[in-house]
Amino acid sequence: MNSGKNGKSGKIGAENEKKTRSLMMFIKEWIVPIVVAFIFAFIVNRYVIFKIEVPTGSMIPTINVDDRIFVRRVYNKDKFEKGDILVFNSNQEDILLVKRLIGLPGDKVSLINGDLYINDVLVEETYVVNNMDYTDEYLVPEDHFLFFGDNRASSIDARYWDKPFIHKDEVIGKAGLRVSPLKNIGFIK
Repeated sequence: MNSGKNGKSGKIGAENEKKTRSLMMFIKEWIVPIVVAFIFAFIVNRYVIFKIEVPTGSMIPTINVDDRIFVRRVYNKDKFEKGDILVFNSNQEDILLVKRLIGLPGDKVSLINGDLYINDVLVEETYVVNNMDYTDEYLVPEDHFLFFGDNRASSIDARYWDKPFIHKDEVIGKAGLRVSPLKNIGFIK
């Protein structure tokens, strides 16, 4: 009679052990990889790259309205070059902006009837469209940058901001890969 009870409890014990193994296998094969993937994606997005959608036409033809771009986060802000397309926080606009770096710290930047001079040397800007007869001069302070859009006639940039210079700490990334629309996929130059 006892052998019947032991057989039944043995069967229940084997079934419970099978369910436990099955649950552990499910956690190991599904839950752990999903959690690891989310953690990895969070770290990459927070410290390596992130994606933005461009809301305006200020950078046409280089970047168009509604383009989606991967931006590489930057930590060494002393390695930028004139002409880099950077993403930065705009305290004046209270949004992320994408513009072309025109002036580095210490530069004298002059616009004379729409022509760009940096330290009194004329700069050819083949990327500029819809230029306008605008004249002004800027002396870029230490630890700051000067940015203009490529579509000069419609870009609200340093020429119109109350504070035309962006502190290097506000720069968060360099435009990299356009991923949408698919017909324009490629690296930003």
